[in-house]
Amino acid sequence: HIITAVVGSGVLSLAWAITQLGWVAGPVTLIIFSLITLFTSTLLADAYRHPDPVTGQRNYTYMDAVRAHLGGLKVRLCGLAQYANLVGVTVGYTITASMCMASVRRKKCLHAEDNCHVSTTIYMIIFGSIQLILCQVPNFHKLSWISILAAVMSITYSFIGLGLSVAKVAAGAQLNEGAEATTTWPTVSEAHRLWKVFQAIGNIAFAYAYSTVLIEIQDTLKSSPAENKTMKRASFVGISTTTIFYLLCGCVGYAAFGEDAPGDLLSGFHQPLWLLNVANVSVTIHLIGAYQVFAQPIFSLVESSCRQRWPEVKFVTTDHQITIPFLGGTGFHVNCFRLVWRSAYVIVTTVLAMLLPFFNVFLALIGAASFWPLTVYFPIEMYIARAKLPKFSFSWMGLQALSLACLLVSLVAAAGSVEGLIQSLKVYHPFKN
Repeated sequence: HIITAVVGSGVLSLAWAITQLGWVAGPVTLIIFSLITLFTSTLLADAYRHPDPVTGQRNYTYMDAVRAHLGGLKVRLCGLAQYANLVGVTVGYTITASMCMASVRRKKCLHAEDNCHVSTTIYMIIFGSIQLILCQVPNFHKLSWISILAAVMSITYSFIGLGLSVAKVAAGAQLNEGAEATTTWPTVSEAHRLWKVFQAIGNIAFAYAYSTVLIEIQDTLKSSPAENKTMKRASFVGISTTTIFYLLCGCVGYAAFGEDAPGDLLSGFHQPLWLLNVANVSVTIHLIGAYQVFAQPIFSLVESSCRQRWPEVKFVTTDHQITIPFLGGTGFHVNCFRLVWRSAYVIVTTVLAMLLPFFNVFLALIGAASFWPLTVYFPIEMYIARAKLPKFSFSWMGLQALSLACLLVSLVAAAGSVEGLIQSLKVYHPFKN
């Protein structure tokens, strides 16, 4: 579960991120992010139960844990950060999936030596149409095969990208050129390079977006041995494994392309066509399911809140039985509010993706916005409250220093992402090729 949650489409941007940071700073930044994520994950694992991490009452969601340990306004701030992150991820997945679908068509044109223009807009509409159907499937969160399929697909396209990069390096590609480029930077201004560095940090932060689902994963564990002990051990193995894999993908991708490393690793290859098509289709299938995994908590929150607020409104609470012909009377329940609300959500996220179809910039913005509050701030604050650390004690100051440093990192990453978004919007014309 941990490896599946961490290894996602963010792995495709790591070669580009390492390119911006260089051979030394790139791997060091990846390792630092992994260590911070591992440390705060151990703190968050202890927050699953309250007040005692072994015998206390269970907290089934991240917000439940914050409510039990901190309460008050911080619960709302946690909810705002978590659900804004989920919305951003669904938009980002729409962008990524459409980009991969368009890549299949674009590479076919290149091999046919046909100078065709391929727009991602039509593929975003296709992706959104698929989500319109899937979002109405009842009990989608119980379809365990979706997670298994997503895991297989993510491993497939990640290893294809890594394998193609290794093959390119073995063929004598950009290894030396890339090493020299980290010190010369001849083609871009220092200011532009600095913004790209900030954006690369955001891409790496997105790749470690794990804390938002840690509590939910821990809730699947049995209570013997204690969940927090099992979760800490699992987090160490899972994060260590993904970090090694990230270092391989990022560094080998950089070695293969040098300063020309693409924002999406797969887009830099043109041969063999069938293998690239397999990789791009795998990304698309993975993100079709992943979109629903991240959207379901949003659907559940809005629908449960509306049922509690308007219990007498039949439009909100009543389900209608629909029978499917030729299936032996099999049917499913349709709720009018769910039909309208979920469809509206998919349409809005699809339109947002059409307006902002910038892969690296958008992933960096999501990573920058979610890393500090969800991965660092709330786990540290819950630990301080649970351990009753005195203010200005050595441990308290150390944790606050870590939180402040991560806040500054998130701010500069967000600044780089916003600047990249502004520059991209200057030349982008929505809904055109």
